[in-house]
Amino acid sequence: MRNTKLVSLEEAIRRSGLKDGMTISFHHHFRGGDKVVNMVVDKLAEMGFKNLHLAASSLSDVHAPLIEHIKNGVITRISTSGLRGTLADAISRGLMEEPVVFRSHGGRGSAIASGELHIDVAFLGASASDELGNACGVPRSENAKSICGSLGYALPDARYASHVVVLTDDLVPYPNLPSGIRAADVESVVVVDSVGDSSKISAGAIRDSKNPRDILLAKSAAKVVINSGLFVDGFSIQTGTGGASLAVVKYIREEMIARGIKASFALGGITAHMVKLHEEGLIGRLIDVQSFDKVAAESIAKDPSHVEVSAVEYASGQHLGSATHALDIVILSALEVDTDFNVNVLVGSDGIIRGAIGGHQDTAADSALSIIVCPLLRGRIPCVVPKVTTLITPGKSVDVVVTEYGVAVNPERPEVRERLVAAGVHVVDIHDLAAKAGSIIGTPDPLPFGDKVVGIVMNRDGSVLDKIYNIK
Repeated sequence: MRNTKLVSLEEAIRRSGLKDGMTISFHHHFRGGDKVVNMVVDKLAEMGFKNLHLAASSLSDVHAPLIEHIKNGVITRISTSGLRGTLADAISRGLMEEPVVFRSHGGRGSAIASGELHIDVAFLGASASDELGNACGVPRSENAKSICGSLGYALPDARYASHVVVLTDDLVPYPNLPSGIRAADVESVVVVDSVGDSSKISAGAIRDSKNPRDILLAKSAAKVVINSGLFVDGFSIQTGTGGASLAVVKYIREEMIARGIKASFALGGITAHMVKLHEEGLIGRLIDVQSFDKVAAESIAKDPSHVEVSAVEYASGQHLGSATHALDIVILSALEVDTDFNVNVLVGSDGIIRGAIGGHQDTAADSALSIIVCPLLRGRIPCVVPKVTTLITPGKSVDVVVTEYGVAVNPERPEVRERLVAAGVHVVDIHDLAAKAGSIIGTPDPLPFGDKVVGIVMNRDGSVLDKIYNIK
């Protein structure tokens, strides 16, 4: 009998054997445009499920409807890399009885592969799928409605979950190959009106910037890269999603052309900036765990040198073959950095969860040089502080901090400091940066944290790094 995998969402749930208390998973490649999480959890609530563990690669503003499903007991546990918006605010104020478990992307991949995070049923949105479940994040027909590019964060779920349901808004003829999600791993295929709004995949943390301060920071960070000793032919690079981090690419491009050097690969969340350098012949390959905009998503659909990689292959600390182990330079943003070079990218200065760990821990730990780019102040909020609100990336993994008031180098990297000083970079002590911030805005009042743990921050090796308490 043909097409036995093609069923309705309700039938797919029934076939999965899902029971109260089990773990369901989702990916976030459509970011602010995702429609799968809300669609599936609404159906689970309608069918009467309770006490489910929702293990998403990340959650954002669009998932605010989960608040009601937490209140009515459908969802009682969450594991994720990040939280934003109304949902994050409610959880920060004590909405859930069980604390949310936060893992990096590499940490989540490792936990799934090892069985530490066992997924009973994975619900994975795809831009195209055939009737047997060969699925991908790129369009394959004239009827295509969506595109998200790489499905890197969905691939561990597809491989290791007990039961996999693919949801797609474009059913294409068999075989839909090449595809990251393979039919052998898929039990059911569900055709829906829309899995996501592609225009919103660049929503949230990703932002290009024309802000003069961001441009100044980007130029300073580019100078650090260029004089790091690693800026040689064949170097590799990853950038974060902040405006200054993205803008660095523009300035190192000019120097690459001037020196006649090329990068071997760019890694991580791939953007239009990286695609441009690749198409110009300045970057050999793009290793893409998440396409951060439509340009990148379209590139992976047509360019064989732009490849999809799973979260495990991208950044698992437990797998020595992961790409981060070959990474030379990573440029990352931060909400806070403290005088021990510890970094916070998850909890705001008001104590509200408003970000994501992402690959921050992973790339900082494995790269040859990790550079954090952040302003000294955001408005009246200090970004260089005596102690971070929440520890996300340990200071031992952070090499350089770039601010508009100077560049601080971790004392564990004296050779980097020497190179930068010799190149005329304005190198300062990180304690002086914290003191400068304090002299401008004074000492902030202590945050009104309660005694309820609302989040647990995991290190990429599976140990607990920090706890997040409710804000009153």
